[in-house]
Amino acid sequence: MLYYLSQYILKVTQGTDWQGPLSGLRVFQYITFRSAGAAITALLASWWLGPKVIIWLQRLKFGQHYADKAEEGGTLIARVLSKKGTPTMGGILIVAAMDLTAALWAQWNTLVQLTLLSVLVFAGLGFYDDYAKITRQNNLGAAAKIKLLVQGALALFIALYLWWLPATKALITDVMVPFYKYPIASSAVLGIIITMLTIVGSSNAVNLTDGLDGLAIGCTLIVSIVFLIVTYLSGNAVAAKYLAIPHVVGAGELTVFCAAMIGAGLGFLWFNCHPAKVFMGDTGSLALGGALGIIAVLIHQPFLLVIAGGVFVAEAGSVLIQTTYFKYTRRKYGEGRRVFLMAPLHHHFEKKGWYESQVVTRFYILGILCAVVALSTLKIR
Repeated sequence: MLYYLSQYILKVTQGTDWQGPLSGLRVFQYITFRSAGAAITALLASWWLGPKVIIWLQRLKFGQHYADKAEEGGTLIARVLSKKGTPTMGGILIVAAMDLTAALWAQWNTLVQLTLLSVLVFAGLGFYDDYAKITRQNNLGAAAKIKLLVQGALALFIALYLWWLPATKALITDVMVPFYKYPIASSAVLGIIITMLTIVGSSNAVNLTDGLDGLAIGCTLIVSIVFLIVTYLSGNAVAAKYLAIPHVVGAGELTVFCAAMIGAGLGFLWFNCHPAKVFMGDTGSLALGGALGIIAVLIHQPFLLVIAGGVFVAEAGSVLIQTTYFKYTRRKYGEGRRVFLMAPLHHHFEKKGWYESQVVTRFYILGILCAVVALSTLKIR
């Protein structure tokens, strides 16, 4: 909105006495300036809205008055504070600050519009899941089939829409992988499958990671910084050609969205760090994970997310391994056996006696390592 307003003012004042004094508005043409503005705006909005949203959630009694999965699974040696009574659905704060700020500072091209719309759908699904948990006062939430159906339908729509548009068709048909310059395959069917797995998998992986104070949002911030850099390079024809990465017209505006996500995430982390005053809930985790997956698809780098989001992959993988092995051993031996003390992975280390803050900090370190490896793919090709 600010971009269009600034360009309109420059146009109507051209050739008048106001042209010189208002020439500084040309700075809104630069993605770097608007990205910085988006990050600061989202951060300030989160700080301002945070206490109000927390009080509002407490007034509505949207709190976690039930034991979480880790507490239900048995005594946690290292957990100091119970999470009962902490308000959830704080993802409303993240999504509101992120989407409104991005709409304010970015150009509304197809990529940005698709991302903003998708985030709202994921947030709505997460809200429904959180509301189900609160009304029932347990951690079951909405049926997994319903969540997967909505996620899959949205992911399929995005894939087909991108394939239908001539300007974005290559994002689906050409399959790109890190460390290699050229497409490894050209198949619409394969591309649609990869797109759906990326979006649905990312959304659920961040959701599974959201179990400790500051863990999910901190890891999301790390991955967002990676995509802040890659979206800018992908949208710049000269930089993309030099680095031999896919050039996507309009991807630079996703840099503004990533900046807004970083600002909103930092603002939320202010209230979500241990001991958390508010949880993001599925409202936030499904939306943030979905946003990362969509951005990875839109910049033609779905497999880069696997590297940058290594912590998310490990968390989701631990659940998949635990569930599969438990079912297999129950069929074979008559009783289910476990690989981990508890899944997702962060609860395994809690069970081993790590303090919550230790788990979060060490996962941050691993997340930064994954981010560095992901960024190295830009040059090692």
